[in-house]
Amino acid sequence: MKTFLILGAGTAGTMIARKMAGKLDSHDWKVILVDKDEKHYYQPGFLFIPFGWYKAEDVIKTKQEFIPGNIEFILSDIEMIEPAANKVKLTKDNREIAYDYLVIATGASIHPEETEGLQGAGWHKNIFDFYTYEGAAALHSFLDKWEGGRLVMNVVENPIKCPVAPLEFLFLADDYFTRKGIRNKVELVYATPLTGAFTKPKSARALGDILASKNILMETEFNTGEVDSGKNILRSFDEREIPYDLLISIPTNKGADVIGRSGLGDALNFVPTDKFTLQSKDWPNIWVMGDATNIPASKAGAVAHFELEFVVENILAHMAGKNLPGGFDGHASCYIESGFGKAVLIDFSYDVEPLPGKYPLPGIGPFSLLKQTTINHWGKLFFRYMYWYMMMKGIDVPLPSAFSLAGKEQ
Repeated sequence: MKTFLILGAGTAGTMIARKMAGKLDSHDWKVILVDKDEKHYYQPGFLFIPFGWYKAEDVIKTKQEFIPGNIEFILSDIEMIEPAANKVKLTKDNREIAYDYLVIATGASIHPEETEGLQGAGWHKNIFDFYTYEGAAALHSFLDKWEGGRLVMNVVENPIKCPVAPLEFLFLADDYFTRKGIRNKVELVYATPLTGAFTKPKSARALGDILASKNILMETEFNTGEVDSGKNILRSFDEREIPYDLLISIPTNKGADVIGRSGLGDALNFVPTDKFTLQSKDWPNIWVMGDATNIPASKAGAVAHFELEFVVENILAHMAGKNLPGGFDGHASCYIESGFGKAVLIDFSYDVEPLPGKYPLPGIGPFSLLKQTTINHWGKLFFRYMYWYMMMKGIDVPLPSAFSLAGKEQ
């Protein structure tokens, strides 16, 4: 019997495991899914925890809830991937799994230890992350009692998971402090290594305008060198200094440690991947999905969802000895909470930047692109239900995986 092995049971890993288990003949193939953590996190929901919108039960479920009985689920860390031998060594019972096909979906995580002083005396006291449940929950406790001061949002370096989340946090912070009646006591600052609010010109201008309208200051091209928690100063490599009372950090994001140990990744442990086929650039029977790849697409759940159709098609073609159809165009779609019950939607690809217009139906929508609307806000909130009860349950979401210019104003 052949083995189809998936490493990582997050968004991408769970979807591909379910899909392939339904495609492969169970008499010929067994599907095995490995993850070190029994908890499944709805990571986009971490954004709302600091402001009291969501609680633990809204963003945490067990992975087992989403893994059907025809998939063998192993709870274990991964010691080593040995692609030359087509095997993976687990830490649990020193088990080795020989595979015929492997999907790496080991995700990305924050590494505050990569920045000097970030995890010093101020960590989770007046320096917080919100890219982990623990960090977001600790920040909620802090904000609940905070009476104001200078809040600095800092992205240490790119790429990061959900590139717009730092902006969303600032927009929601403006909303939160306004509702508490202390916005006049809070200074909001965004320190980013980018030259603007986002990477694409039109959306950078639109999002930059929202920042300006909310009196949120920007420090662009700020390449973080160290945090002096004794003096409450964020310092760049070119010795610019930003004082803070509260520092919200998006630390360096890296792929899984096992990718580095196994010699499969780049300097940040992301796996070199063909951006169209999502096949490993080095090993033809290895495929990479979601945040684990080094492709120039956003590291977000929607991207993993759009990748799925193309990964499955390419794997099945490879198994049949056919040419790979390729096809993934870098499609990304993201709701950006802008506060006060509104949100912005962006939809883009490798080659096409976010444009204004309507989505998904041309001229109808109901969602507006690059505009703040109430329905976009409800779309953002509804995505959590779509995630738990459709994407993770193997129910196809009725949205096209391929990017389309239909409905967009060029």
